Amino acid sequence: MSMATMNIKDPAIHAAARQLARARGVSMTEAVRQAIQEALAKEVVVRDEAWVERILSLGRQTRAKADALGIRPLTDDEIYDERGLPR
Repeated sequence: MSMATMNIKDPAIHAAARQLARARGVSMTEAVRQAIQEALAKEVVVRDEAWVERILSLGRQTRAKADALGIRPLTDDEIYDERGLPR
């Protein structure tokens, strides 16, 4: 297995990684690994939140169009019989 390397030439990034490593009591490699994993996890949350908001927005748009057309949602009594089975 070959070992991938990173060659970061920005002194400010090196200093920040060193500071994070020192604050966390870990190596610079571990500090960078943790920071990248935390950033990726946050990206997933942001992407998931955007997806949920898009779905909710579509629901609101659909409801507004249905209301404008005088369409109302069916009630449970209209969907299910007295035994709880679909009509």
